[in-house]
Amino acid sequence: MAWSPAATAALREARAAGARQRAALLLRLRSETFDVLVIGGGATGLGVAVDAASRGLRTALVEAHDWAKGTSSRSTKLVHGGVRYLEQMEFGLVREALHERGLLHRNAPHLVHPLAFVVPSYQWWEGPFYGTGMLLYDALAGRLNLKPSRFLDRDEVIERIPNAHREGLRGGVEYFDGQFDDARMAVSLLRTALELGAVAATGLRVDELLLEGERICGAMVQEDSGEGRFAIRASVVINCTGIFADEIRAMDGTGAKPLIEPAQGVHVVLDRSFQPSEHAIMVPHTDDGRVLFVIPWHGHTLVGTTDTPMPRAELDPQPTEEEIDFILANAGRYLQRVPERSDVLASFAGMRPLVHPGGTDNLDSKKISREHVVEASPRGLVSVMGGKWTTYRKMAEDGVDRALKIARLAPRPCVTEGLRVFGALERDDAAWPPEEWLQAYGTEAQALRDLMREQPALAEPVHPDMPATLAALAWGLRHEQARSAEDLLFRRTRMGLLREAATRECMTTLADVLAS
Repeated sequence: MAWSPAATAALREARAAGARQRAALLLRLRSETFDVLVIGGGATGLGVAVDAASRGLRTALVEAHDWAKGTSSRSTKLVHGGVRYLEQMEFGLVREALHERGLLHRNAPHLVHPLAFVVPSYQWWEGPFYGTGMLLYDALAGRLNLKPSRFLDRDEVIERIPNAHREGLRGGVEYFDGQFDDARMAVSLLRTALELGAVAATGLRVDELLLEGERICGAMVQEDSGEGRFAIRASVVINCTGIFADEIRAMDGTGAKPLIEPAQGVHVVLDRSFQPSEHAIMVPHTDDGRVLFVIPWHGHTLVGTTDTPMPRAELDPQPTEEEIDFILANAGRYLQRVPERSDVLASFAGMRPLVHPGGTDNLDSKKISREHVVEASPRGLVSVMGGKWTTYRKMAEDGVDRALKIARLAPRPCVTEGLRVFGALERDDAAWPPEEWLQAYGTEAQALRDLMREQPALAEPVHPDMPATLAALAWGLRHEQARSAEDLLFRRTRMGLLREAATRECMTTLADVLAS
């Protein structure tokens, strides 16, 4: 893989500009005192930083690796209420998630859009059963419902799902949920927080909590370059580190009992031909009792997920062959053309931070609710744990509310229900881009087009198999705090999740460019 000298020079220039911006942010983190220090740059931490900054609090946010490096970039790409929780009678949880789904669709229209799901029925009772459930789902969403559900006959199912398994097919139900790009949402939340005055930087690992008397007053952070270790002072510290939350809680020194049990979810990526329409399939029951989704995403077909309890948290978990086989087997029962192992273009794994309020044990993780938990330690460390992408805003609101009380700061109302995410652009706006890969940039899409006109070398594709151009890499380096080839290929663009072979071809070339 080789890019032109002009493109290489432009990428190096963008890398240098990003490094200068980072230096300025580190100087502020070293020298200023904050109301709130947020640890962790996934969905929860970014949401907390946006919430705190939007209330006028002096906010710092640090992440040890990259924004959404862990679980938050490895989701099923859905903003949803949780259909399977209806069967478990957790109506309050579903209602809250559907409310948040509606807010996300309203506040981030460039990132969240409705996606139609079809639940095929092969038994006489399945249509009425699932149809009733979907009507309840609509009712719980209330005025923020995306679109109403409806029953489908056999021909309508085949029209929407051309690769649906035909034998015994009776019909189905169509319902709607939200789809988004999780890593791009994380970047948009970062930009939102920065615009609101927060100071945020990656590559900063917290290795000690600071005490003033018996109260936590900040943290010591170590730069990943090894160049420095320094203190960040704050009135309150909020722990938003997901599957690693217990590690930060242990630094509190008050003997906190471990609460997090990681559960691994795996997805596989197939060619678009396995689901060639703009509809998704919801497989209502797999061998382990979960639901499975077959989803169109970025010109590919995404299938997942599993739910495997894991003994320990891992930053970069890998799918097992057993998990991949499980997904292919369960999806294949609903597909006319059954996917084989050789059809898998890529696979990825993420770990969910399941919370056991009474401490970790051997409970079956599938039966653990994804409700979030906000805890305050005796020394004032606030930890926001559990939850999911859809409810990140509510998790942040609850976390900041608790932090204000812990720090004895004046109450300030939450304003994020109506806060537009950075880049938000109305879909009927004349500037809305037709190119799918540009849609997630929202109001900045035109700036990327201009960049490609001004520097034609950046209009080259990153790889012939992927639509994004080198302008996306330059933009990520200059404006989105990307610092490595992995940051760019896995999270600023999504090549790393979609095309393993193409990613390997680009990785060495890009790493050499950035190393210079």
